[in-house]
Amino acid sequence: MQHLVCGISSAGRVVPDVDGEPFLVEKAQGPYVWDQKGRRYADTALGFGATFLGHTDPDVTEAVRVAMERGSMPAYAHALEEEAASSLAAHTKDLSKVIFLNSGSEAVHLACRTARAVTGRRKIVKMAAGYDGWFDDVAFGNAGSQEALMGSNVRPSNGDTLLLRFNDVADAELLFSECNDVAAIVLEPMMANAGCVVAKPGYLEHVVSLARKRGALVIMDEVLMGFRLHPGLASHHLGISPDLATVGKAIGNGYAVAALVGHPDIMSAFEDKRVARAGTYSGNPVACAAVNASMKVVDTIDYAALRQAGDALRETIRVSFEENGADVVTSGYGTVFTLWSSRSAPIDYREAVQKADPSFSANMHIALRRAGVMSMFGTYGRHYISARNSAPVMQQLAEGFASAAQQLAV
Repeated sequence: MQHLVCGISSAGRVVPDVDGEPFLVEKAQGPYVWDQKGRRYADTALGFGATFLGHTDPDVTEAVRVAMERGSMPAYAHALEEEAASSLAAHTKDLSKVIFLNSGSEAVHLACRTARAVTGRRKIVKMAAGYDGWFDDVAFGNAGSQEALMGSNVRPSNGDTLLLRFNDVADAELLFSECNDVAAIVLEPMMANAGCVVAKPGYLEHVVSLARKRGALVIMDEVLMGFRLHPGLASHHLGISPDLATVGKAIGNGYAVAALVGHPDIMSAFEDKRVARAGTYSGNPVACAAVNASMKVVDTIDYAALRQAGDALRETIRVSFEENGADVVTSGYGTVFTLWSSRSAPIDYREAVQKADPSFSANMHIALRRAGVMSMFGTYGRHYISARNSAPVMQQLAEGFASAAQQLAV
């Protein structure tokens, strides 16, 4: 690579060579990707969760084609933007006001700006080891950083950003007793980038209650989890009612689009100019066409059957390794999960660090590639299941993991 810095534009896409061969995607279609030599792989990365309906979904692709023919970037208002906002808001309950953006990072940034303008406060709280985008303020304390471990008695902070231990009720109570300048707390339904660490029963509800009592807004970062558990926000499915939520990935099925959704009274801050926003590509016709089409498709999905199929695969994986003399466990949900070389899944980031096995994760990725399954590469990598995965695809995944279990047992 002569001109592309490090050979790739996003560091998260880096995968190792296998048997001396690099991996370059030639084509992606449905649940599969093909490499430069034409070999087909069942894909569990699925655009890092973006292509929830599978690559190049026919309904989304056709809607985008029509939008492209009419003009991809007219700059002016167009009917598709309100149509897309309406179709998205129909799935987000009382968060009925929508602003489209181009990435999840932008959406979280705008959510934090909104909270500060509405509350008149400065501090933003995020989960230690949580991923809420790569902008400087919320990139602080990401998984892998020293700050995320929160090993000292001093709460890590970076400017106006504070960290909170996920699944630690006592730490949440301590934080709100210490700080009365919290504009908002950014929560995730699941700590995906720390290895799909699921919230303990009652934890999210307790933190939301604390925030409300202290006058802080609740922002649910659903860029990854939105529309993955049911046709709407995961927080609503889990019984949480946020003030603002950020969505992306699944709402456009692979096209560059994200959104901030919120209560009308909070989003009125944009109408009276308390909050500034801009973006040349925000709400462009291609993105809006993708949202419209994606929302129609998610309404046809049998989510219960999808989660059941994913959970069945997780159990098959566990049994395959057990039969080869190894203990593994998965964490997460049927549509997205992480594999651990352990008898039990981590309940917080500290346990995730202790249970993490970079060698196991790397060898698993390589073994799956050899078995015709493509996966995310990394210690806290995730496996995604497409909403349109057929029984033969699920069988291929099961066989791929069984092969990997045999390879790693040698």
